[in-house]
Amino acid sequence: MVINRVRIEQAAIGIGLLAVVVGILTPVLARNDTGVRLIVSEGRVLVWTVDPSSTAARYGVEAGMVAITLNDRQLIRMPQPTYPTKEPTPDPETGVVPEVTADPMTGEYPQPPMVWDPPFPTPVIMGDDLLQALVNAPLRQLTAVRAGDLAAWTPDVGWGGADISDNGLNTLRDSILLVIFGIGVLFATAWWTITGRAGAALREIGLPLALATAGPFLVQPLAHLWMPAAAALQAVLLPATLLPLAAALLARIDDPQDRTMAMIGTATCAIAAVVTGGARVVNPAWSDLALPTSMLAAGIAAIPGFIAAGPALPGALRTPVAPGGEATASGRLLQSTELALAGATPAITLLALASSFLLVFPLWVAAIAAAGRFTIRPLARLASRAQLQRDLIVAATEAERARVAADIHDDALQELTLLVRRLDAAGDREGADIARTVSDRLRAICGDLRLPILDDLGVGPALDWLVLRIERLAGGEVRLERSDGTRPPADVELAFFRVAQEALSNAVKHGRPPIVVRYRSSDGAASLSVDDAGSGITPDAGERAEHDGRFGLLNMQQRAEGIGAILDIRRWPAGGTHVQLEWRAR
Repeated sequence: MVINRVRIEQAAIGIGLLAVVVGILTPVLARNDTGVRLIVSEGRVLVWTVDPSSTAARYGVEAGMVAITLNDRQLIRMPQPTYPTKEPTPDPETGVVPEVTADPMTGEYPQPPMVWDPPFPTPVIMGDDLLQALVNAPLRQLTAVRAGDLAAWTPDVGWGGADISDNGLNTLRDSILLVIFGIGVLFATAWWTITGRAGAALREIGLPLALATAGPFLVQPLAHLWMPAAAALQAVLLPATLLPLAAALLARIDDPQDRTMAMIGTATCAIAAVVTGGARVVNPAWSDLALPTSMLAAGIAAIPGFIAAGPALPGALRTPVAPGGEATASGRLLQSTELALAGATPAITLLALASSFLLVFPLWVAAIAAAGRFTIRPLARLASRAQLQRDLIVAATEAERARVAADIHDDALQELTLLVRRLDAAGDREGADIARTVSDRLRAICGDLRLPILDDLGVGPALDWLVLRIERLAGGEVRLERSDGTRPPADVELAFFRVAQEALSNAVKHGRPPIVVRYRSSDGAASLSVDDAGSGITPDAGERAEHDGRFGLLNMQQRAEGIGAILDIRRWPAGGTHVQLEWRAR
């Protein structure tokens, strides 16, 4: 599966613009209307009317209710159970304070009886002007109870009521500060990643990562708007800000099985986040699902991020790398770390908002910056030097192969050709046959060193030539199955041919026929596999390759790393060695 990077970036830009517009316009233009009208009557605040389709009505607010608290201001003190601490009374005659002793049966000290404070609902005395000012202010919080229930309050009956609140979060108007902060995070993250300062692996996913990091801040004002449409829009828009990053991370997963698992996990989290996020549309009281919704949304990017950061092919044989291998391993570790951080960063943003502890986000950014300064950058320099050295070694090796092949072709082969003609002319057939055999062997060596058909026709025809040559040595069937599409770049074709050459050589030496070679190429992708029917490679062959002098495995791994491909070498359960090379254009 090829995921188009340009379309991912276009989607990120479109969703980002929508989130910025919604985030700015919501606190600037929208106003919370709970559908409640309050009045001051006889020193109390009463609910005058309630819109039947309003948020307050769904919370249970009814006309005629008496306000207990308004915008977190206590209007009526409701009785609360208390246990007064009462000191023992001194004896009036002796003045001695009696000693409090524990009950001999239970071992517990006597406890004063529970009392209710105040003993009945008591209005807080305040002037009508102050009450009217509270009524005229924007409604953020209201606790109300029916007048009959308030009048009939007893300790046994208690009181019921209705409550609407913004849960102590920033008000709708104040949430513009989060939007401004989110816009700053959006541009700062995009600049930091696209310029390569955050690492090479994050440069290609800079825009989706910036959107996923800043998106939760941009859509947060919708959470403060008590409207079903706002709840539905936030339920859809929040997961949407993370989907481009998820798609970009999915493109970094090379193994089809792992990618399928990541897609299933991402889709599940996205659907669940939309469902739980939209729960407020059905019942505003379900706003407590904010934390579960945030964690589900975080999984949209975290799941593909951690899978992309993990081993590309779990359980596959990893051959050791050649000199400089420690640095190459550091490069892989560096890329894995960057992808894991990319998947985890949106989760930190969502956690900070859900917990109202916004300091979590700057602390996370500071930790990443410190790690980059003292760990990631040194690893990046080490990996870059190792990759440069590896590329120079491969280039020098191929140049030397080409030079030797040219010397043999232009010198020894020309002289052998003249020798064959002279021997034929002299009638020495036996000598001419020997010279022809030597000439054929030299041509084969030239083909091994540098095959002209590879440059002219591509790796498919070159594999045809290689399989025919190997079949003479294998003593059994060697079959090629090819499906040629678009030719990959020249360096990729060369690496595929060298890996096939080494894998077939190993199959002839250590395996047995039938040997099956499969090659497929398409636009931006190519794959090669070589299977034999031998006993199979040993599990520790990769670790012992350098010690045992089996540099073929090392060479194949180096070729794969040079073109950014995945090399999988393993033993089939029923026997036989499987070599798989997968390449996709970046």
